[in-house]
Amino acid sequence: MKLGAGCMWRLLLLSLLAVAVAAAHGEQPEDLSDDGDDMDLNEEELRALTGEDEDEATVIDDEEYGEKSEKGPGETETDSSVSFQVTYKTPVPTGEVYFAETFDDGSLDRWQLSKTMKEDADEEIAKYDGKWAVEQLKENKVPGDLGLVLKSRAKHHAIAAPLVKPFVFQDEPLVVQYEVNFQDGIDCGGAYIKLLSDTGSLNLEQFHDRTPYTIMFGPDKCGEDYKLHFIFRHKNPLNKDMEEKHAKRADVDLKKFYTDKKTHLYTLGVQLVERKIKGRWCLGVFLFKVCLLCLSSVLNPDNSYEMFIDQSSVSRGSLLQDVVPPVNPPKEIDDPHDSKPDDWDERAKIPDPEAEKPDDWDEDAPAKVEDPDAVKPEGWLDDELEFVADPNAEKPEDWDEEMDGEWEAPQIPNPACETAPGCGEWKRPMINNPQYKGKWKAPLVDNSNYQGVWKPRKIQNPDYFEDLQPFRMTPFKALGLELWSMTSDIYFDNFIITSQKEVADRWASDSWGLKKLVASANEPGILAQLTMAAEERPWLWVIYILTVGLPVGLAVLFCWPKKVEEDYVYKKTDLPGADLEEEEEDEEEAADEDKAAEAADEAAAAAAATEGEMEDNEEGGEDNLEGGDEGEEEEEEEEEENKSSERTLEEEDGLKEEAEVPEESQKQVRKRRVRKD
Repeated sequence: MKLGAGCMWRLLLLSLLAVAVAAAHGEQPEDLSDDGDDMDLNEEELRALTGEDEDEATVIDDEEYGEKSEKGPGETETDSSVSFQVTYKTPVPTGEVYFAETFDDGSLDRWQLSKTMKEDADEEIAKYDGKWAVEQLKENKVPGDLGLVLKSRAKHHAIAAPLVKPFVFQDEPLVVQYEVNFQDGIDCGGAYIKLLSDTGSLNLEQFHDRTPYTIMFGPDKCGEDYKLHFIFRHKNPLNKDMEEKHAKRADVDLKKFYTDKKTHLYTLGVQLVERKIKGRWCLGVFLFKVCLLCLSSVLNPDNSYEMFIDQSSVSRGSLLQDVVPPVNPPKEIDDPHDSKPDDWDERAKIPDPEAEKPDDWDEDAPAKVEDPDAVKPEGWLDDELEFVADPNAEKPEDWDEEMDGEWEAPQIPNPACETAPGCGEWKRPMINNPQYKGKWKAPLVDNSNYQGVWKPRKIQNPDYFEDLQPFRMTPFKALGLELWSMTSDIYFDNFIITSQKEVADRWASDSWGLKKLVASANEPGILAQLTMAAEERPWLWVIYILTVGLPVGLAVLFCWPKKVEEDYVYKKTDLPGADLEEEEEDEEEAADEDKAAEAADEAAAAAAATEGEMEDNEEGGEDNLEGGDEGEEEEEEEEEENKSSERTLEEEDGLKEEAEVPEESQKQVRKRRVRKD
């Protein structure tokens, strides 16, 4: 009995689960509460991970929704203009959260608008006078879900809000997440955020472009340069200067996230950690699949970062190796006081000192010479000028010879040269000189004194330091947006700052997940999308036709049933029974008539023969009786020969007709011939 692949996988999975349960029972779980670096999840976080939160947002169809009941806290009415209705509840973060903002209350009470001016800018444009508003999305809106919208175009915007408590970079990772929608596209501008450093003198009313920040993260675009920034400021431990470190560019093409007018989720994780199993196991069932969930872990700082768009990784790297400029300077540097010696020879090749110019080398030979084989074309007009004065030209009335000089008629092509091969003095054309060699140069040979490319000697870098924990950045205590954009209506929503990726994922599922679901439901079908794309790019119709028509044509060509090739047999359509009977009767009547005619002919011949004999008997007497008998026998033999020849001719005619007529006709001819015989 053979088992299917699905059964084999189920048996293997159940075996692994049995082994895991046995190991869990045979091993005592370690107490992790005493380890300051360990992270344990409380009951509320466990429910969030296993999907047991009762306040989960749900999606319903219009038909199932029915009449709306009284709204509970955080619930909103459905919008009849939305084709796909959802019930939305303001997401509530679980676990440790440093900042969370949904804007669903419709106010900016916790946010502070900047009242200062941008430095190093003209006074007319230096003010942070850009407008902000709390609104719904223009398209694919979720009823009750509001967001922060940048409303002004070509103006400076600055707004900030404090964290619940400052984030201190110790052993816990940092997770920053928020949503952006370029509702009108983006020409030039950004949608990044700044995590403002806890400097002790931070004043959000004075928030501007020079305000110290710890991390800057988010999308930015100008021209055709699409970026996803991750910049952190690192403090030099020697001179205490702050230096900006830029992460490498994303590994994917970002253009679609800026142009599709959809809400996208941006997530930054710094110092993401590895998890090690320490003996605590938990079995859970998710979506009818049996899974093993490890809940016990140890934090192992590795100074890494990872950026996500729509929960898909687009860039990852190390804070020590994948940033520019690097965090740690080199141990050795070039000696600034070192200089190249005068006798240092960097020439790898030199002219051969023993080479001599050949005696027949003529450096003065011209590169071009006259063609000695050229012949002047016939009809060449040597005495005619190529250009002559225009005879129809007249001197302008306002021409002043004292001021303008003597007037001369403009030159035009000589009419006499139009039919001739050329005018004026004929000259031989120039061709390449086969004797030309140019200036002689000695061939190059290896330089025996070559010392290589000179480099200054290395010395110890006086500014060298080694920071193996760049993750331990300056604490921050506020989130701010300081932007300038040529496009308005940039939508921001659902900011969250936490130290647990699971908390951010849960937050995204209750907020961004609904937006994604509504947008997917409202998207046109694949045919409508292809049609819209072809309207913008008409050449796509050619591709569509080839894509559809070529396979169909090939399928018809190779799959259409072919006719079986057989020897062609010409058949005569069977005549109805009545016609056959009439034809047979006609043939029989014709045969009877032929027989009657033949009998009559034979009787007439016999009568004629009898009369002749009687006459011969009367005239010749008895002596001629024997001769009469012999003549009668000869006549009978001649008649038999004539009949046999007629039969032979009829048979030959029948064979010809059989070769010319179809099989059925041949059968009829045979019948007729047999009957005649």
